[in-house]
Amino acid sequence: MLGKKVPAVTFRTRVRDEAVGGPNPFRWQDMTSDDYFKGKKVVLFSLPGAFTPTCSTYQLPDFEKLAGEFRALGVDEIYCLSVNDAFVMNAWAKGQNLENVKVIPDGSGEFTRKMGMLVAKDNLGFGMRSWRYAAVINDGLVEQWFEEEGYSDNCESDPYGVSAPQNILENLKARAAA
Repeated sequence: MLGKKVPAVTFRTRVRDEAVGGPNPFRWQDMTSDDYFKGKKVVLFSLPGAFTPTCSTYQLPDFEKLAGEFRALGVDEIYCLSVNDAFVMNAWAKGQNLENVKVIPDGSGEFTRKMGMLVAKDNLGFGMRSWRYAAVINDGLVEQWFEEEGYSDNCESDPYGVSAPQNILENLKARAAA
């Protein structure tokens, strides 16, 4: 993964647009990998599903809380990606009161598949989802890689630690000090 360019994918997103009017003022907007990753340093973390316990209780809120520390180390954006559609990701972001972390809907799992992280979660009734991982991506190239152990289909556990924001921060700080 290190040195690998992120796959070129078009993401179907929903963005608020007051010109739409009505009770649901959102419109479709296609976003590309370049829109998210080109010309900036980002932390991308991917997880099995919006609203799931580990993701909602620890991983996403901790990235949100620690965003200032990431920015101080030269990170321009923090993205949370999941194999969920734009409606689900936007509802989750709203429910989590996100201000610093941006969500990316990978509804069809294309980006996740091309990253080599798509796994079956049929044992949980999820279908195909992302394995839990994170990466530091600089101008579209993977600089650091944080993959949870045990990558497999229908994994009985949900390992979490390697891709925790605290671990990524520690690694970024060590690199900055070197």
